[in-house]
Amino acid sequence: MSVSLAKGQRLSLEKSGGGQLTRVVMGLGWDASAKGLFGRRKSIDVDLDASCLLFDARGALVDQVWFQQLRSRDGSVTHTGDNRTGAGEGDDESIIVDLTAVPAAVTSLVFTVNSFTGQDFTQIENAFCRLLDAAGPQPTEIARYELSGSGKHNAQVMAKVARDGSGWAMTAIGAIATGRTVKDLVPAVVPFL
Repeated sequence: MSVSLAKGQRLSLEKSGGGQLTRVVMGLGWDASAKGLFGRRKSIDVDLDASCLLFDARGALVDQVWFQQLRSRDGSVTHTGDNRTGAGEGDDESIIVDLTAVPAAVTSLVFTVNSFTGQDFTQIENAFCRLLDAAGPQPTEIARYELSGSGKHNAQVMAKVARDGSGWAMTAIGAIATGRTVKDLVPAVVPFL
């Protein structure tokens, strides 16, 4: 059963029957908004990018996974590839995390989204991020965060997955930011560590 998260809400990633999640997928989906004149509507392609920043307990950036680096150096985080239009149903970009393989020195994984093509969120519809339990044969959605806030920003700090005792917890952040790549977003992420 999936939980719809509100901004700032925290969710333990312990399985309902006990035990911890071992493999999760953070999915990002969106649609370009349609614009037009005289009753004709034309969809405008928007290139949103999902990224994951890995931090240690001191708040130092350890690694980053994004469209120019599809795999973390340790292999625990993998981006499935860049979608440049938002076309299609479901997740347009996905980041897979093997929580059992994340090095002990990494205490937080922060997921971001930015518009590489520079459009702002007034031009993006139906944007969401979601977390799925991917340990079984069929991934199961466990949490969803609607990125429904339209505005003149072109990036958001979406969510953080952080160590919580012997397991992990997810916090929906939904903070607006500015930047065309994940490298631009690091200063916006630091306050949420």
